[in-house]
Amino acid sequence: MLTIALPKGELLKNSIRILQNVGLDFSAFLDSSNRQLQIPDCSNKAKGLLVRAQDVPVYVEYGQAQLGIVGYDVLREKKPQVAHLVDLQFGHCRMSVAVKQSSAYRSVLELPPHGRVASKYVNSAREYFHGLDLPVEIVPLYGSVELGPITGMSEAIVDLVSTGRTLRENGLVEIETLYESTARLIAHPLSYRLNADDLLGLVEQLRSSALAAV
Repeated sequence: MLTIALPKGELLKNSIRILQNVGLDFSAFLDSSNRQLQIPDCSNKAKGLLVRAQDVPVYVEYGQAQLGIVGYDVLREKKPQVAHLVDLQFGHCRMSVAVKQSSAYRSVLELPPHGRVASKYVNSAREYFHGLDLPVEIVPLYGSVELGPITGMSEAIVDLVSTGRTLRENGLVEIETLYESTARLIAHPLSYRLNADDLLGLVEQLRSSALAAV
């Protein structure tokens, strides 16, 4: 039976919707009274795993799920050994550099050499500033990253931004975008090559569904 890893959080509702479009129903995950983390779909053609977004590519890479849905930001940060198949065209957001509105910085290149940049996306931030040949100290934070500049611990942050409301409400402003992120369909490479459980057919259905929604 095909196993699909689904992400908790912002992407879950649309992930379930696009799978419903191809005949797989995991809507039980949306029931707040449901505590199951693994359920079969209504037709028993597949089962779903409900996991943290950061863990989706792990389950796929290690073969516990043949397919997964996850944000490009996670793939860019973790660089897992999975097959990147389809941009599903939902979950639009961006990875941005932000600073205090009251600061003098309005360009990344104006940040001071060896200044501090707080981020939970440590690898993405380090890769970006290395590409600019701008030496900075990346401070790993996994809670409210916005507090870095507010408290004076860092000059800037690198974080995922959707509407920008959280930044504005905390007196921060974006000064650069690293990349855009959307939900992506990924697969276990060997399962995909072997076309286990007609994986290719399902992928093409999901591709068509994503294109139809654009």
